[in-house]
Amino acid sequence: MEAGKASPAPLEPEKVTKDDYYMLNYTSGTTGDSKGVKVSHWGILSSAWLGIQLINMTEDDCYVSYLPAPHVFENFIYITTIMCGARVGFYQGDPLKLVEDCGVLQPTLFPSVPRLFNKIYQRIHGQFSGLTGCKKWLVDRGVAAKLAALRSDASYTSACYDKLVFSKVTAMLGGKVRLMITASAPISGDVLEFLKTAFCCPVLEAYGMSESCGATTITRAEDPVIGHVGGPVKGCAIRLKDLPDMEYMSTDQPYPRGEVCMRGAMIFKGYFMRPDKTAETIVDGWLCSGDVGQIYPNGTIKIIDRSKNIFKLSQGEYLAPEKLENAYILSPIIDQIMIYGDSLKNCAVAVIVCNEASLKTWAAANGKTVEEVYADQAEYQKVVLDSIAEVAKTKKFSSLEKPKEIFLTSEAFTVENDILTPTFKMKRNVGQKVYQAQIDTMYEALAARGQ
Repeated sequence: MEAGKASPAPLEPEKVTKDDYYMLNYTSGTTGDSKGVKVSHWGILSSAWLGIQLINMTEDDCYVSYLPAPHVFENFIYITTIMCGARVGFYQGDPLKLVEDCGVLQPTLFPSVPRLFNKIYQRIHGQFSGLTGCKKWLVDRGVAAKLAALRSDASYTSACYDKLVFSKVTAMLGGKVRLMITASAPISGDVLEFLKTAFCCPVLEAYGMSESCGATTITRAEDPVIGHVGGPVKGCAIRLKDLPDMEYMSTDQPYPRGEVCMRGAMIFKGYFMRPDKTAETIVDGWLCSGDVGQIYPNGTIKIIDRSKNIFKLSQGEYLAPEKLENAYILSPIIDQIMIYGDSLKNCAVAVIVCNEASLKTWAAANGKTVEEVYADQAEYQKVVLDSIAEVAKTKKFSSLEKPKEIFLTSEAFTVENDILTPTFKMKRNVGQKVYQAQIDTMYEALAARGQ
């Protein structure tokens, strides 16, 4: 300090509250750049304590950590585990060795996302379908009996069939799993019921966002009804926002419908250095989810659509690609699918990653190599479109919900090629850029046929 100059006035200490401390979680980036979500410490602790109560977690529990650490689902499970003194085991880093890791760790809790649960379902269902004779009769009878009990009174175990039929299935994950949790995206009812039956335990479906510190609704183990994501957790208020352009209104009968909006201690404090996005997402203190919900009389919520990530066709009809993709992925000859729609076109198209084993079997039976099938796709495209039609018929989809043209690719959608997020959600903007030439070609082919 220079001589003769007065000392500066001391700075006033800032008033700091519990809401001024936060950590950053990052969104998956499905619609653009990943955003930093300012999650308050108070919100994290309240969600974690609620999680302990909801899933009855104790110090005797154990789970395998393999979901991406920066994302809220893994944060929620990990912090909940630490708070109650349970154990965490970390996988080797290779998803293909996850079954091996579970065999060593023997977790009691198995949280995952629908994309992985779909793979588990396909593997087990495929093994069951390949059985013959007495083994097939026993498996079919066991599945039917357990499904009936599950739908009747939420019974998950059978002294007879669990030992004779499902013991090898439960051994896949170490043999001690008492509870599974699915979150991050919708899951098919068929897959959900099959997993409950095969693994002899409840599979809870949670609904939440990075912006809500975890689950804001969750199903109950004692509820045999599927097709919803449960009711609001303690401390979370939910309301519906009218969407007149999409004809979803809170006054709809018999069930109110609209965009799901949430409020409570668990709601985030804004996006890091993105006040513009914060203002779009938090309106009058309510977090606007972008999901369209339908509320049943008992307070449970069914997610039926998206107000974001939807396609509007030229007829004015809306398509929800995630719903369609989660259905079509159940086809045994489809591994991955990206549905695309354009507001200037009257139908949807799709880019599909075929199941390698099914493709090889078909190619060999038809005197072709896999490379020849990809080079001249027309014949196998018909096979795939027939499979899509079967799924659409089962799900009672309209004709507009079936892609009219498809392109088959041998390159899987992965995190490495940036088409999937670390939580295995589709980055539609990236997928569109990568396959824009093929998308244009598909629409040109449809136009040439007058469609």
